[in-house]
Amino acid sequence: MSTMLNRRSFETNCISLSVSMLAVISYPPIPIVDIGPLQFSLHGVFAAVGFIAGAWLASRELAKRGFDIQKYQSVLTWGLIGALVGARYLTTPAAIIDGTPLVDTLNPISGNFSIMGGFLGGIVAGLIRMRQVGLSIWPTLDVSSFGLALGTVVGRIGDLAIVEHLGRATSIAFGYGVKPGYDLAPQHDSLECIAAEAGPNGLCGTFHHVAAYDMVGAGLLLLFLYFAYRRFRLHYGQLFSLWIVWYGLQRFVLDSLRVGMGDAEIGSLTWNQLSGLVAGLGGLALFMSLEKRQPRVEPEADQRRGAELAAPAGAPTEDL
Repeated sequence: MSTMLNRRSFETNCISLSVSMLAVISYPPIPIVDIGPLQFSLHGVFAAVGFIAGAWLASRELAKRGFDIQKYQSVLTWGLIGALVGARYLTTPAAIIDGTPLVDTLNPISGNFSIMGGFLGGIVAGLIRMRQVGLSIWPTLDVSSFGLALGTVVGRIGDLAIVEHLGRATSIAFGYGVKPGYDLAPQHDSLECIAAEAGPNGLCGTFHHVAAYDMVGAGLLLLFLYFAYRRFRLHYGQLFSLWIVWYGLQRFVLDSLRVGMGDAEIGSLTWNQLSGLVAGLGGLALFMSLEKRQPRVEPEADQRRGAELAAPAGAPTEDL
């Protein structure tokens, strides 16, 4: 009887281990390559590709509405510069509170970078340029929300490639399993191990793949934005507000899985969590205020804001 129980226990453990291994996502990272004094990383490559993809989509949607695309290209250039600055310096207050010397917090190429800071810096710089070139703000921000969502989806591919932004250890299905010899992104060096240090399942550990969660969430957000855009009669600026609310709260939730993983922190929250919460609540307040302050989106209202409506098919045109 004892032998039968031991045999069943052994078989149960083997089955559990097999199921655990099947549920784990594991693939070798594509490491960062040193080229002289520079580093080549797919993180940067896909961040650039994501910006281009987002700019293309937003430009296409803005053109459909009849707004000046050349002016928008100038806005995008300013937005790119603002995003680079914002991504680096939004985390500066958290670093100062954490005791980092002021000189180090102002270093443009070292320290923490924040996607929330990138969004904030890009939007602020873009707003300044919109006013300068005379491009209507709310319609432009509304269609830019499509590009921001798509850019996030594409940009996260780079994070998946180098395996960056892992969260805490987890036993849930579809965590990322670190195998011995994997060369993770530098921030996760402490999670690596050799074969002799691996657990019974052959892994160094299994961790939340937060970048993957964020990519899926951004993809769902993009679909939702198109649904709301086509299904409801929104007021100007409300589509942009929906992007703020969704992505801000998404980051608040997902970054709870990264507390203690090296990100800048304020108390028990990561800086991205705090930024996301403020953005989400602010976006909700903005959505409600625009209900009263802005008219509903329609072609005639676009025209009053500077759009040139396309002539109906078959309408006569003037020969120049």
